[in-house]
Amino acid sequence: MRIVFMGTPDFAVPSMERLLSDGHEIVLAVTQADKPRGRHQQLTPPPVKVCALQHNIPVFQPNTLRDEAAFGRLQEAAPDLIVVVAYGKLLPQAVLTLPKYGAINVHGSLLPKYRGAAPIQWTVLNGEKTAGVTTMQMNEGLDTGDMLLQCSREVPEDMTSGELFDLLCGDGASLLSDTLKQLEAGTLDPKPQDDALSTYSPMLTKDMCPLDFSKSAEQLHNQVRGLHPWPVATCTLNGQPLKIHKSRVGEKTAGNPGEVVSVSPLSVACGDGTALQILELQAPGSRRMPADDFLRGHPIKVGETRFE
Repeated sequence: MRIVFMGTPDFAVPSMERLLSDGHEIVLAVTQADKPRGRHQQLTPPPVKVCALQHNIPVFQPNTLRDEAAFGRLQEAAPDLIVVVAYGKLLPQAVLTLPKYGAINVHGSLLPKYRGAAPIQWTVLNGEKTAGVTTMQMNEGLDTGDMLLQCSREVPEDMTSGELFDLLCGDGASLLSDTLKQLEAGTLDPKPQDDALSTYSPMLTKDMCPLDFSKSAEQLHNQVRGLHPWPVATCTLNGQPLKIHKSRVGEKTAGNPGEVVSVSPLSVACGDGTALQILELQAPGSRRMPADDFLRGHPIKVGETRFE
């Protein structure tokens, strides 16, 4: 099958490679523009572009798909199908209906829950016990198209969004492969989404990072793992900002919210009468380290020190 592949981040790469290994012809890779990355703001291509060039696939990086020039480039590719995996832009109706089989999207949630830009992170932030991937026939809405296939997996209580991301991108590639096999066989059974059950997952921002110890330990633990590896949960200790990389829900405690109730392991009282165990953290200008290593250089007294 002749495919135009639209995607940008790491999440899309396994799907792209699976299409190639299944024998499909990717005639064009459409991705977002190269962007400055890192401390030195070096212009860096998106992962889909890197993968495409490795396979000698032509790359197209339009600012918009809503002009005649972009549409003409897609027409020239003459695809049977457009596959979209975390491309990051909505497709106009003219593009959606250009190929014989339209456009199929791989989305990192069990739709209709968690439509939007950050479904995997919000799955973890909200403490969901189950996550998954959905393939859908795209329409002009934001992840509102008819569902084709789904797969799911359990989310362990200590799994971060980064760890779940790595698993679901592989699940998505396998689900896409199954979807295209059924598409070619004519056995797909599209199912409309129930809009009444839908939820939205907006992009993460650094405003979400500060921990509020008046909340429950479970809420804070989900915040720590949901914001990892980016933008990472934060708090302050004696006015010093800290990044919190790893945590665990601890024991019941009579301490006041923010009060250190133990240093073995480092435990901070939360608003529900339960402690949050801080397992790995990072001070400014320092590396990420176990809390025990941090405490050796920054002694803390139980009951006299507060996290905020």
